[in-house]
Amino acid sequence: MKIVRFSFGSKIQYGVLKKDIILGICGSPFENFNITGDEFMLGEVELLAPVQPSKIIAVGLNYADHAHELRMDIPDEPIIFIKSPTALIGPNEKIIYPVMSRQVDYEAELGIVIKDKIKDVSLEKAKEHVLGFTCVNDVTARDLQKKDVQWTRAKSFDTFCPIGPCVETEIDPKNLSIELLLNEEVKQSSNTSNMIFGVYFLVGFISRVMTLFPGDVILTGTPPGVGPMQVDDVVEVRIEGIGTLRNKVAASKR
Repeated sequence: MKIVRFSFGSKIQYGVLKKDIILGICGSPFENFNITGDEFMLGEVELLAPVQPSKIIAVGLNYADHAHELRMDIPDEPIIFIKSPTALIGPNEKIIYPVMSRQVDYEAELGIVIKDKIKDVSLEKAKEHVLGFTCVNDVTARDLQKKDVQWTRAKSFDTFCPIGPCVETEIDPKNLSIELLLNEEVKQSSNTSNMIFGVYFLVGFISRVMTLFPGDVILTGTPPGVGPMQVDDVVEVRIEGIGTLRNKVAASKR
């Protein structure tokens, strides 16, 4: 099931995407809900970020092929950091290139969407608390990341976390192709089977650090091939079974 969040007229609501039609729902996707008789054509609505997380937790260096590319050792445990929720944007929204940076990079990632409030979840129970999966671009001001001791500034500019187009609730995340295209040219291409720490391990690990809430998003790391974007570039994250997240880079107006 592909859950979307969208605006139609002045109303924002959730729905279930079936090809080019969105079926309206009554209730929250994080609880029991019913499909109503309302139908919307995909082309007549604006897709929004599919969730509104209280926090975005990201994992660094979680693909074996990416670690090999960087000639770095495999980490003993997940490297986690936070992206500000104000970095969140949806499909087709613009990534704003900040004046403060001279190198803004793309990073295609699989996102985990948390279903309910959890703390100290075991690996065996983690799957029960995942609503589904989505496409994410972990946009990074690479020059600032190298300059700062910690990564908050480099990762958290407004618009630095495109997410969407949907939350897919019925896929197995262990063996999915993941790609990033820059101006229709493939720049990243790998498979989630190359993850060092699997998605359910990450849910359990992070829940032992902090309480997770419905709609929180965990970014699971990026495969090799990260690189810079320029103003007017079009960047697409494609993940098997989920879809394509497309955004354009725009110059800051400040």
